[in-house]
Amino acid sequence: MGVLIVLLILVIILVIPNIKIVPQSKCYVIERLGSYYTTWHNGLHVKIPFIDRIASYVSLKENVKDFPPQPVITKDNVTMQIDTVVYYQITDPKLYTYGVDRPISAIENLTATTLRNIIGELELDQTLTSRDTINTKMRSILDEATNPWGIKVNRVEVKNILPPKDIQEAMEKQMRAERERREAILKAEGEKKSSILIAEGEKQSAILRAEAQKEAQIKIAEGEARSIQMIKDAKADQAFLTLRSFDALAKIADGNATKIIVPSDLQNLATLGTTLKEMFKEDKK
Repeated sequence: MGVLIVLLILVIILVIPNIKIVPQSKCYVIERLGSYYTTWHNGLHVKIPFIDRIASYVSLKENVKDFPPQPVITKDNVTMQIDTVVYYQITDPKLYTYGVDRPISAIENLTATTLRNIIGELELDQTLTSRDTINTKMRSILDEATNPWGIKVNRVEVKNILPPKDIQEAMEKQMRAERERREAILKAEGEKKSSILIAEGEKQSAILRAEAQKEAQIKIAEGEARSIQMIKDAKADQAFLTLRSFDALAKIADGNATKIIVPSDLQNLATLGTTLKEMFKEDKK
């Protein structure tokens, strides 16, 4: 009875702790007698006591590592601080465990070295405007370098680019000057368009006034022509026309005018006076 109890206790101590359940998206690297034996994926597993051991616990999820700013020098000798973010994933737990010592530290150093090499080929302006190019080059280089370590670099992002303070101040002044220049150009273009619109308005107004005057003169001429034609149609003789002229002179004479208008055709006017005189005499008889 006592032996059974002892055996039961030994089973509990030796077997139960060696029963392992590997969760989803994780892997256990197993060594047997100091050498790589197998990789456990998700599920129930049992290892042999004192013979097997778990060498490493590996997560298969995508990991994100934000590395601190690194000093880099551009092609035109400007020193700046650049920090990067690396998105990576472990694809081979065995290579990740045995490929390199402290793989995350290795990735950080490799990232810093690669970044210095890339920035060293670019000038300051290119560095500030070529983030996509820098990201693509770094991802390609890091992915190729980390492949023997069982790591795949999915994406690399340049997070911040911090030029020296004096460079930042110069860039701010340049941007301010550029904004002021654009504002002046827009203002000048607005004034130009306004002047053109005003000039076009005055031109159109002058054209309309000239056309109105022209139409008025045409209407007056047409009215005078119709009046003359009506007189001709009525067959008015020279005596009637002269009489009308005489009436006009009479009205002028009745006024306070200081000037006398004498018709050029005095002979006809005299003849008209004689004719009127004779008519008045006949009326008296």
